[in-house]
Amino acid sequence: MPKVLQSKGKGGLVLLPSHTRKAKLADSVTDWANLGGDSLSTRELFVVLPLPPSINHQYATVNGRRVLASPGRHYKTAVARHLLAVLRQSPHRSGFLEQLETHALSLSLRFNFKSALRRDLDGGLKIAQDAICQAIDLNDNRITEIHLHKGLDAVRPRLECTLAVQEPITRPARAIRPLSMVMRTGRRPSSRS
Repeated sequence: MPKVLQSKGKGGLVLLPSHTRKAKLADSVTDWANLGGDSLSTRELFVVLPLPPSINHQYATVNGRRVLASPGRHYKTAVARHLLAVLRQSPHRSGFLEQLETHALSLSLRFNFKSALRRDLDGGLKIAQDAICQAIDLNDNRITEIHLHKGLDAVRPRLECTLAVQEPITRPARAIRPLSMVMRTGRRPSSRS
């Protein structure tokens, strides 16, 4: 039952919630270590994370610019700590990190929400992708496939992430200029046409 207090200055009554702000913050802190199921092989990183903040809480407008708000920054920092702990504990760390440099990647995100209608599926994509890629110092343009899934789990809402190594990246071969063209002009033709 809410507490009723006399407010100062206006002479009215103010209803206060039965829980305090401190208790509310304590409830929102998730035990990252007990989300379970983290694994790393030479070809795949699988981690279970808390759900990212909703899109309405990820960004704020400051001086006319959209910036990452405090909940978004805290989420990215916590994801980085968690991923680095998973990498540190795995014997497959060096093999996985070597393949990140030379292969295309796929990212699969499975959002398990408390309710089907409370959140959009794509609202957590950008912050989750950025958090994972920044944690392992990876440019997110290396991800060539993204899979999004929406599930329900009222008891344990979470985000299950899989970053998998795909085929090696091949760079296009440079076009070879005919030697006869170089001999005639004395210089190589420019690549602009």
